[in-house]
Amino acid sequence: MSFLEHNLTAPKVNGRSFTGDVVQDLPPEEVIFGGSSSMRIVREKLQKLADTSVPVLIHGESGTGKEVVAKLLHQWSPWQGSAFVKISCPSIPTTLIESELFGYEKGAFTGAHSAKAGRVAQAHEGTLFLDEIAELDFATQSKLLQLLQDGEYYPIGGKKEKRVDVRVICATNRDLQKEIDLGRFRRDLFYRINVVNVRLPALRERIADIPVLANYLLNYYNKRFSRSSPPFSTTIFRAFAQHSWDGNIRELENLTKRYVILGSEDAIWAELVCEEDQSSDQSSDVVFDGSVPLRKLTRRAARDFEHKIILKALQNHKWNRKEAARSLRISYRALLYKLHEAADLAARRTAEQRAQEIAGD
Repeated sequence: MSFLEHNLTAPKVNGRSFTGDVVQDLPPEEVIFGGSSSMRIVREKLQKLADTSVPVLIHGESGTGKEVVAKLLHQWSPWQGSAFVKISCPSIPTTLIESELFGYEKGAFTGAHSAKAGRVAQAHEGTLFLDEIAELDFATQSKLLQLLQDGEYYPIGGKKEKRVDVRVICATNRDLQKEIDLGRFRRDLFYRINVVNVRLPALRERIADIPVLANYLLNYYNKRFSRSSPPFSTTIFRAFAQHSWDGNIRELENLTKRYVILGSEDAIWAELVCEEDQSSDQSSDVVFDGSVPLRKLTRRAARDFEHKIILKALQNHKWNRKEAARSLRISYRALLYKLHEAADLAARRTAEQRAQEIAGD
């Protein structure tokens, strides 16, 4: 279980058994929101939405914590004791998505020996969370539109409409306006689910929040895996601050998990430095114009090549630093020094590049 899919249980509520989950434990709010201004805006908007039943659209890049925010909104709502029912639209085949959502009646199709309630019915008087709603096909979008308009739906094979009282929260990492223009998403459905729009910033937009997130994740996985990995070093945090975080919080979570399991920061160093090497390799070729001495350029190239060899040795020995040092015929202490030198160099170069970009603006 991850930070983005946190602890859930499914007890009885008011004497009723729910197939869906009742949200109980979430990360502390100071971890979810941190201290960045962008997340303060998100918190304020969620607080205003909490006691309403209007549909909410949460959008942001993959790994930004959309599901956690949806669960928090449910937890803050008057329906917190009722079911929180999630359906991951991409994970269910198109041929099954309608029956998963709306259920079916006995005899509706071959093999339907008894009626089955769908996720919508399970979420009655609670919250229905549709993750990656852009993946729904047009036919299912039409039935969902009817649910949002009238609170009514037909199970497959049903001849009588059923009514539900449900709060709908949708999430997407796509630009739905572009999906509409491409003919892949219904415009009328978009206006129904987009009553209130909540945008989650990417992790690179909230760098100041990384320490509190990383420390929480470290404690979480130390407990989960019964480990006692020490706190991240100051140098690691400097490298974190310069990282691009294309995978957002999920990428930070995976790095932390790897650190806890392997018991070493080396694997984290490798990924951070490898990204820097790749960005350097993809950049334009160095042009010698006399502004940088040849000796300095040669020294830099040799150091970069050395770092790549060290990383390759670590990968070949499954991040065992002592075995890697022996294979390279250098001391263990020398290997540690070179690893820290590589990380500091990558962080410094990234900082210089960003300073140049800002100056260019």
